[in-house]
Amino acid sequence: MQLKAIETFLCVAETGGFHAAARKLNVTQTAVSARIRLIEEETGRPLFTRGAGGTSLTEFGRQFRPYAEQMLSLWSFASRDLPAQAQNRVALRLGAQLSIWDPLLVDLGVQFEQRHGQLLLTLNYDHDLNMVDAVATHVLDAALTPEQPSDPRVQSHELAPECLTLVGTPDTEDPVFVNLELGEVYQDHVRTAARQALGQTVFLGNCMMALRYILRRGGIGFFPTYLIRDHLSEGELRRVSGSRDLVLPLYLVTRRGSTACDDILTCLTELRLAG
Repeated sequence: MQLKAIETFLCVAETGGFHAAARKLNVTQTAVSARIRLIEEETGRPLFTRGAGGTSLTEFGRQFRPYAEQMLSLWSFASRDLPAQAQNRVALRLGAQLSIWDPLLVDLGVQFEQRHGQLLLTLNYDHDLNMVDAVATHVLDAALTPEQPSDPRVQSHELAPECLTLVGTPDTEDPVFVNLELGEVYQDHVRTAARQALGQTVFLGNCMMALRYILRRGGIGFFPTYLIRDHLSEGELRRVSGSRDLVLPLYLVTRRGSTACDDILTCLTELRLAG
């Protein structure tokens, strides 16, 4: 698949039309249509629908978009920056399906670098990107997910689960419940807590943003134990009385036969035990 076609797809998605994309890219509308058709022929799925309201992404187009952005970004890095940086350095691309593991990804990158020297390190949190497929298709080397994958192209290793505790700020008159939307298990568990909150439910995809929000504004939410330990000891947060902790599974996903799998697993196991 040509990179020009990927670039054109993203431009149409951004500008909302084939004609607008043609103007921005300084090509003919026929060229834009041909490039989009190339992707649709290779994937076997339509990317856009055209109607009275303009051009919009199909459901497949919405799913394809983050992969297209990743491909273009990787090519830009590989062609421009990689030649100067790659000498004697190990490349490691890590991702996490949920933002609660952002700090763990950072710690993993640091520990892996201490073992193997300076890295070409890429850390990617993307709620919409299918991390299992990203590993299987070589976009990522390893990923953290809350669900055990069934894809035969990858292998998974179960790690110690993540424990989330319902906490809130003390003396808040209208506690807002911050919903992180961490999947079906999470949603089933938090429904009662959300109903008990006096204020509106706020949906935030990023755990660190949500924690900062309730610390500054007041509210309640489920957060990983390792993130709130200091805030609890300092009295900035307190456990919500009568609430049950939420336990989320955690799996490391790598491609079958990955040479880095054992080292990553060792680092993660050590980090989880230390945390």
